[in-house]
Amino acid sequence: MARAKSSELNLTVGSPFKLIITFAIPMILGNMFQQLYNFVDTMIVGHFLGLDALGGVGATGSINFLIIGFCMGMCAGFAIPVAQMYGAGDHVALRKYVANSIYLAIFFSAVITVVVSIFCREILTLMQTPEDCIDYSYNYILIIFYGIPITFLYNILAGVIRSIGDSRTPLIFLIISTFINVGLDYLFISGLDMGVFGAALATVASQLMSGVMCIVAIIVKYKILHVSGKEWLPDFSFMRKLIVMGLPMGLQYSITAIGSVILQRSVNILGPVAVAAATAASKVNMLFICIIDALGASMATYGGQNLGAGRVDRIRKGTRAAVIIGVAYSVCAFVAAIFVRRPLINLFADEPQPDMIDMAAQHVIITTGCLILLVLVNVLRFLIQGVGYSTFAILAGVFEMIARTVAGIAIIPRFGFLGACVASPLAWLLADMFLVPAYFYVVTRLAKKIKISGNEEKAISKA
Repeated sequence: MARAKSSELNLTVGSPFKLIITFAIPMILGNMFQQLYNFVDTMIVGHFLGLDALGGVGATGSINFLIIGFCMGMCAGFAIPVAQMYGAGDHVALRKYVANSIYLAIFFSAVITVVVSIFCREILTLMQTPEDCIDYSYNYILIIFYGIPITFLYNILAGVIRSIGDSRTPLIFLIISTFINVGLDYLFISGLDMGVFGAALATVASQLMSGVMCIVAIIVKYKILHVSGKEWLPDFSFMRKLIVMGLPMGLQYSITAIGSVILQRSVNILGPVAVAAATAASKVNMLFICIIDALGASMATYGGQNLGAGRVDRIRKGTRAAVIIGVAYSVCAFVAAIFVRRPLINLFADEPQPDMIDMAAQHVIITTGCLILLVLVNVLRFLIQGVGYSTFAILAGVFEMIARTVAGIAIIPRFGFLGACVASPLAWLLADMFLVPAYFYVVTRLAKKIKISGNEEKAISKA
């Protein structure tokens, strides 16, 4: 395989610990900027538009995760064969996967946009969104749904760039779009008085800028990604593999989100204060969780490249390194949350809201106290996806869905807001109980396959 350019990172050679940190840091920073934007966006809504608007935006969180998460999961899955071909040094196949992933993205984005836009209000009604909030929720989430093709554009291109080892360039674009997003928020909400519609429009517009910057970067920097000639021809065998990788990852997000939708419905029944508290807590939690999400996502590329190179030993070492990094971070995050959770939550209220702040603070401390469970979920699930066993990731999502569903149906009605606080830790625990043995099964099976393949090649060479 040719030596990687400075903008690319070959994850098949060198210290796994160092490589994972090097690759993950830009993704961590990118996630932090993304969550910082979400944090500021929600803060602006809370301050300028009030508690009902804050609750309205928050009430769309689970349905947003269900639909947009599916789109992002599919894009991440489409990038895995690209990473595998990069690790194997097959650049022609790599470009064919890029071309066919674009065709699939156009198809899926069109279908999903039409369907969810038509049934948007019905979905919010089914979730028992509070009457005080539902108009805010509808005006916000409908614009987000109209922007689904743009979500596909950015995530497909950023995923492809990361798959060849460059996680820095998408970071730069995300930072730029974050500042654009915040500026547009102030302009649309405070300056032009566009309400939650303006908040959603700012999100879509800034993501479009990110997508355009990715297109320019691919044209200027990445000759390896320049699809040409017959490489553009649709190939159903390539599409089939992309769907096999992408659809399970999308479904994994959606299946997990189904539990979140049921959970959100139960929180909605508790009233606007509970919805606002859950919204504020989720934004604070995500500031801590985004680092673990980035660490996990880096393992998909790491696993894909090393599978392409036939290095199961490095897959094991990389998994251990990622878990150690994640556990160390989780301890630090919990300690930080003890001191900063209330000041951060206070930023969401335009005037003192003691009940909301107390509820949100309880949510944050319980969630951050269980982040080690999430480390295992993300590292193992993304690694398993990266080496081609997406079905296991779906099953892990099923376990998370079951836990959140039980919390929504049985725990919240009995224990109130406390039930919402423990829902995610329970979901992570149940997923871990499946993923840990699944990981050992997968690496053992891969080692046997690669050993058999190696023996066959030796026999052919001798013959």
